Amino acid sequence: MNGAQALVVVPQSNGSPKAYTSNIANSNTQLTESNISYPHSKLNATHVNGDVTIYASLNLPIGTTSLVHLWQDGPMSGNSPQMHDLNSANQQSKESLDLTSGVTQQGSGGGSLSRRRNTHGILNAVSWGVLMPLGAVIARYLKVFKSADPAWFYLHVTCQTAAYIVGVAGWGTGLKLGSDSAGITYSTHRALGITLFCLGTLQVFALLLRPNKDHKTRIYWNFYHWGIGYATIIISIINIFKGFDALEVSTGDRYNNWKHAYTGIIAALGGIAVLLEAYTWIIVIKRKKSEDKFSQGMNGGTNGVNGYGSRPQQV
Repeated sequence: MNGAQALVVVPQSNGSPKAYTSNIANSNTQLTESNISYPHSKLNATHVNGDVTIYASLNLPIGTTSLVHLWQDGPMSGNSPQMHDLNSANQQSKESLDLTSGVTQQGSGGGSLSRRRNTHGILNAVSWGVLMPLGAVIARYLKVFKSADPAWFYLHVTCQTAAYIVGVAGWGTGLKLGSDSAGITYSTHRALGITLFCLGTLQVFALLLRPNKDHKTRIYWNFYHWGIGYATIIISIINIFKGFDALEVSTGDRYNNWKHAYTGIIAALGGIAVLLEAYTWIIVIKRKKSEDKFSQGMNGGTNGVNGYGSRPQQV
């Protein structure tokens, strides 16, 4: 409601409500008494059987043909109004009023905000929440298969790079949503989003500084890359669920199906990772045994050449 020109009614102990105006842009959404942009007169209110009615005459600028009408109610702390709820009903408590025809349109402007919210959620869920974990699965398990080298590396880089690019787009839409929703702040979700952007950027720079396999610093780079990568994946999954919680607060239960679908995707990826973990360990153990037998065979052949355990030569 930042920027709204508000007509405010506050209940009084004597039963007669107090009506006043508040320019929310100037009062930082605290509904303190202040002048509004429109000249007005005859401002008063009634409070009967729990229903509040506000009366006022407003002088609008010449040529005004429409306006956006908003309404809210909220709790009181003493004589001071407090922040209203952010559920679906509160978010949609607005309409566009055509002053020439008298026609109203419910929820004007909400469609654009809803589309941007959906875009933000989809971009981040696909990038940080699906592509990033998928890239980690590719790197960890495909490289066990010798026939997949170096294809697994290029798949991993492609997956993570795409995740970062799409994730930055989702992060940008989140910043725009935040700036367009003054007074509505999801501090944890925002802080985790900024952290993800920083960690993802570090991973991009790490790729540019990747040393050769035989370089002495490669082991330290590996620890850094693994640590930052897995931290990014864990935080991203947590933050996506934080985003779903924020949607439930602001829009009700409309996005529960999305939350269930993403939960299913993450569960499926986790199950695949567990199966591949067991399968790759079997392959590694078998390969190790095969290499040990081959090594023992080579040692036996060498000893035979040196005269140990070999048949005597006839002269």
